[in-house]
Amino acid sequence: MNVTLDGKNLFDGQPEIEKQSFTRAVAERTVPGLDGILSIDLGSRGRKIKQTGSLLAKSRLQLNEKISLISMLMDGDIHTLKTNSGQELENLRMDSFTVKNDRPNGTGIVVDYEIIYTQLKAQI
Repeated sequence: MNVTLDGKNLFDGQPEIEKQSFTRAVAERTVPGLDGILSIDLGSRGRKIKQTGSLLAKSRLQLNEKISLISMLMDGDIHTLKTNSGQELENLRMDSFTVKNDRPNGTGIVVDYEIIYTQLKAQI
């Protein structure tokens, strides 16, 4: 099974998906006359998800097209990532897409990439 984003097979090979834990926002204040800190829970703030892997193409033109298709998904909208194991990660905003280390291989060009998503709310 391949990793897909919004049902599109944009990624080659078996990308690695690293999920961090969800976080909560807290406002902490000191209050005169009160021993300690007043802590106000501001609720869930989502979590970061990192995807790393390689993109393969037969030519520089095809590689640039793949990179452009993925870059266009940094649109502030939410997306769904389906992992190798079949798990669906919903409500993802793509925050960054970085490519590096492009090199030739036996059939064309390979480039490493890293995508950072924010999962905006927990799935039930």
